[in-house]
Amino acid sequence: MAAGATLRRVTAQPASSHGPSGLFLTPGAGSDRGHPGLVALQDRLAPLPVDRMDFPYRKAGKPFPDRAPVLVAAVRDGVAAMAAGHDLDPDRLVLGGRSMGGRICSIAVAEGLGAAGLVLVCYPLHPPKKPQNLRVEHFGSIQVPCLFVSGDRDEFGSPEEFDAHLPAIAGPVTVVRLPGKRHDLKGCDELVCDAVEAWMADTFST
Repeated sequence: MAAGATLRRVTAQPASSHGPSGLFLTPGAGSDRGHPGLVALQDRLAPLPVDRMDFPYRKAGKPFPDRAPVLVAAVRDGVAAMAAGHDLDPDRLVLGGRSMGGRICSIAVAEGLGAAGLVLVCYPLHPPKKPQNLRVEHFGSIQVPCLFVSGDRDEFGSPEEFDAHLPAIAGPVTVVRLPGKRHDLKGCDELVCDAVEAWMADTFST
C-alpha cells in the first residue's frame, strides 16, 4: 500500500475468483491516451495486457467531449477492439481510467457492459463548486469490484461526499485517499500504480 494513503472497504462482498484478462484505460476530458499516469500503469502491470484509448473527439481535434452516450459507445467499441486484438475474454477485462474516462467506463458497466472490475482514478463526483450536480445516478447498477483513488483535497469530490455516495454501489468497493492531493494527483503516478497493483492482486487472488 502506498505510504500515507488510506484504504477502506465500503462493502464486504466476496471478490471474483477469476483473474482479469487485461486492463482497459481511458483518459480525462482534457487529456489523451498518452497521459503519463496511464502510461505508468501500463508499464507497472506488464506483462498484463493494457490498452489506452483516445475518445473520438480527441482524435478529431475537438476541444470538448461529446455527450455521454457517444463516449459510452466509444468505450464499448474500444473494449471490443482490445478483446479481439489480444484474443481476450472481454468480460474479464478491468475497465477504468482517470476522471471523465473512468466515469464513462463506470456508466458503460452500469448499463450492462461486461467487466471484471473498475479502476476509477480521481473520479469526478461533481464539477468543482457545483456539489449539487452529482454524477452518481448509475452507482446502484454497478455490480463489479471497484477501486477509487483520489486526493483528499480533490475539488471534484471531498472524502465526506464520497463516503455518502459510494455505499450505493452494489459491488465491493475499495477506497485509496492520497493525503494533500488535488484532482490532478500531481506527482502521484507511482502511488496510483501502487494502489492499483495492490488492489488487482487482492481482488483477483484465487
